[in-house]
Formats: sequence, C-alpha cells, structure tokens
Amino acid sequence: MKADSIRVADRWLGIPACALLTLWRRLFDRRPATGQVERILFLKLVEQGATVLAYPALRAAVERVGAENVFFMVLAENRPILDLLNIVPPENIIAVPTGGLVTTLRGMLKAIARVRREKIDSVLDYELFARSSAVLAYLSGARRRVGFHSFHGDGPWRGDLMTHRLGCNPHLHMQTVMSVMVEALDSDPQTLPALDIDTQRLGTDLMRFEPPAAERDEVARIIGAEGGAAAGRPLILLNANASDLLPLRKWNSDRYVDLARRLLQQFPAARIAFTGAPSEASAAGELVRQVGSSRCFSLAGRTTMRQLIVLYTLADLLVTNDSGPAHFAALTGIDVITLFGPETPAVFGVKGPRSHIIHAGLPCSPCVNAANNRMSACTNNLCMQAITVGQVFDRVCQVLALASQRVRQA
Repeated sequence: MKADSIRVADRWLGIPACALLTLWRRLFDRRPATGQVERILFLKLVEQGATVLAYPALRAAVERVGAENVFFMVLAENRPILDLLNIVPPENIIAVPTGGLVTTLRGMLKAIARVRREKIDSVLDYELFARSSAVLAYLSGARRRVGFHSFHGDGPWRGDLMTHRLGCNPHLHMQTVMSVMVEALDSDPQTLPALDIDTQRLGTDLMRFEPPAAERDEVARIIGAEGGAAAGRPLILLNANASDLLPLRKWNSDRYVDLARRLLQQFPAARIAFTGAPSEASAAGELVRQVGSSRCFSLAGRTTMRQLIVLYTLADLLVTNDSGPAHFAALTGIDVITLFGPETPAVFGVKGPRSHIIHAGLPCSPCVNAANNRMSACTNNLCMQAITVGQVFDRVCQVLALASQRVRQA
C-alpha cells in the first residue's frame, strides 16, 4: 500500500475502530493484565529500518521466553529484513499481504486468527503513528498489551486499548525505546507511564551480518555485470531515494549527481553505484546518465534485499538520506554517511563508529515526530537544502582517509 492510502485508511477506519473497541473494553472487558509472560508478539507492520533497531529488544525477549515463543507481525513486503536478522523463527513471522486495502484487511483478519490460535499473552505494539496496530493488539486476545498512548494530545489518538500505556519520549533513541517496552512488561500498569528503568543496562549491539563466500561472489558478479569488469576502489554507494512515507527527507537528486562527479574526479580509480528498489531503477538510471561516466552505474532493482546487504560488505562507503538503508548497512562493517533533516539523529540515527551524521540543525528541524503523526506543515525542506555538496564531499574524503588509515594499521 502507498503511504497516502495507509494514512487515509488509518484515519477513516482506524479512529472508529479504536473508539468502538475502547467502548467495548470499558463496558465489558474485565480481564486483568496478570499472569506469566510466556508468549510475546511484536507488532511493527512498516519500516524495515526500524525493525533493525528492534534487534536488541528481540534478543531480550528471546532470552526471556525462548525463540519458539517470540512472534512478529509485519507487512509481507517488509518481512525480508526479519528473515535476515534470523532471530525470530521463520514460522513465527506473521506476514500480512499487501496489494490494496481489501487484501490487507483480509490479511489482518487472518493474522489475528493465527495469533489467537497461538495463545499469545503479551503484545508489544511498536507503531508510533498508525492506529491499526493498536486495533490488532487488542483483537489479539493478549491480556498484557504494551504500547504508546496519547495522554494529553501527545501523538495520534489510538483509543484506550493498551493495558501498559506508555508515553513516547522524543528524547530517547528509538532503539532504547523499543528495549524499554520489553522491560515494561513487568511494570504495574497503575504506575505507568512512569518507569524506573536503568537504560544504561539495556543491550545495544546489533547482529553482525557475515555472508558466505558464495553470496559475496554472486553479488560481485552483479557488480561486474552492471559496472564493468574493472575492480576499482573505493566502491562508493549512493542512495538518492527516501521512503515515500516522508519525502521531505530527500536530498536533491541533482546534488547526488554533483557529488558523484566530484568523487570520480577526486578518486581516479573509484566506482560509484546508485542503489534503490526496483521501482526506483528508472530514476537511478537517469542519475547515472547525468553523471556521464563509465565508472558510475546503477544497482537499483538489481539485487534482492539480502543481496543489497551483501553489497554493503563489499563496498567502502554508503551515502544515504535518512531511510532504511542506513539501518540495514549498520548490520555490516561499511562506513555510512546519513543526511538528516526533518527527523532527528538523536532518535533515529545509526549508532557506532562507522556511522557519520550530517545534520544542518535548523531551528525548524526536526519537524516530524510521534506527537504530530509524522506529518509536517513544511513544504520546503530547507533542512536538507542546507546540506551542501561540499560538506558531503569533504566528509566522504575524511571517512575514506580514516578507513585507509585503519587498513594500514591492521
């Protein structure tokens, strides 16, 4: 489903559904949020990048109840990253098909029927903005439901469907927020949203993806087929797209073209590849045409999700808008330069020594968050326009110099 379709459905179907279920809960549902935590369902329908951030929380849940008792519900198109994380058993991933509103709604009903058969007792609702997940959490039949609640208009109204109602702290990194929700399973609902949890002890490590040699060889063949046989280094990846959930995050495509030309001139042996989804292949091909160099080529739509992450293990650097690829790349050892604007790196930035953030820090930025349903009145992303090609070029040169130094010292 497209972002606009999701928002329309969420507004016109989600609000009435939350209202009706809230009324039902208050009148007839007297189930206490008690009992042992034995089977946990994670709800995160969209945004594969955020799923990467959930890895420490998933690991904590697995350590608590065992992998066979951890489940994850996700839209089918966003499942590949879960399969790659390899922490939730494949048979425990409940994928909701997409392809239109009717198909998705039918898929959600089937998913709920599956969840109820599994006798899930605890649900963690990771959605910040959509109401559909709150409905799914309640219909799951779980006695214990942890999720975000709009106490005083702080975030979209999602009814009163959670037993463990949390506020979304806009000053905590999302990776920490997700781990805190696992800890909140043991909290007394009457004391929430106050939480006495030492966030310093929460796990932060992501899994490290190490593909087998055969997969690396296959992706190397794809690179050779698209970019020629020459094995010039560095291999620099440019991700010039951003999810249509938030187009304001895009850095102007012309600037990516300018950046590519400068880098090819600065590094005579370098190769540059534009990446992207199959739907972005045509646009990426046009950027390659504008760069006008045999050392610049497109890999958009040429790889599967898994092959894209294998690609990160073969490349030297990724430059990307604030979007999923920045988080996918964090599972590998590649250096990543992420351009931030409408959202804040303090909450969504990739952590670690290989993560390099460029953020103009304008007074109007960040302008999207949980409190405004990730909607912005902005029609002119000055925060992204303030990031110059020169700034990004200089940072690329610095990062590559440090990488070269690491290699010499190894």
